[in-house]
Amino acid sequence: MEHSQTRTSEVVRSERLGSDIFRLTVLAPWIAEAAQPGQFVMVQPADGQDPLLRRPFSIHQVTGAGAVQILFKVVGRGTSLLSRIRQGGQLNVIGPFGKGFALPSGVEENICLIGGGMGIAPLLFLAKRLIGRSAVVGCRLVALLGARTGSELTVLQGEFQQLGLATAIATDDGSSGHHGLVTQLMLQNMAPGDAWRVYTCGPHPMMRGVVEICQGMAWPCQVSLETMMACGMGACLGCAITNPKDPNSYLHVCKDGPVFEMSEVAWR
Repeated sequence: MEHSQTRTSEVVRSERLGSDIFRLTVLAPWIAEAAQPGQFVMVQPADGQDPLLRRPFSIHQVTGAGAVQILFKVVGRGTSLLSRIRQGGQLNVIGPFGKGFALPSGVEENICLIGGGMGIAPLLFLAKRLIGRSAVVGCRLVALLGARTGSELTVLQGEFQQLGLATAIATDDGSSGHHGLVTQLMLQNMAPGDAWRVYTCGPHPMMRGVVEICQGMAWPCQVSLETMMACGMGACLGCAITNPKDPNSYLHVCKDGPVFEMSEVAWR
């Protein structure tokens, strides 16, 4: 398969969006042409075997010029090495992997994108694909974004707003927007009597809260799970999750997901 080939890509842009949040743009037309919102890539942070394993990253954006973006927060050695790469550097990246979001077709529903932390990353790609689709023309498009502090959201909030999405934010420290959980913004921005379709990605507790509200309102919801992966192809079995329809079997986030319908995930 094309995405199994190992290729080295040029980093054409390196951005620092916050104290420990970075965005890399790499030239990878074979990924950009095939990528769907919600899919991910596997990145080798450095040459050699330190660190040994690739890191999975949601595809944040793609461009018509064949570039792919990843958004990440420095949390360990791998992401620390990635944060030091500058324009003109080389990065080994393969993909796209996984099952992405199912876009609406012929259903007139308002759409809400709910992201927490680095879970915001795939939602910008999704928002761009949703803009202009006949199925969402005339419907409301809303983005609800949550983070630890306001500085982590400044650039991203602006990019969603530039696409025309009504955007609201929540921060843990109250430095910007709503002081509290992003789930608390849902009923402030989503009329209970209206038809909504929800897409969400972020920490597991956040998405569980989103799902509980969607279940109560009978709103369809797709979730993108974040988990550790070693291979991205189902060989290592490191991303196994319990199958709620059969507790004796498992699903694999890299192959069966990372995007699932909310009913396909065991939330407890």
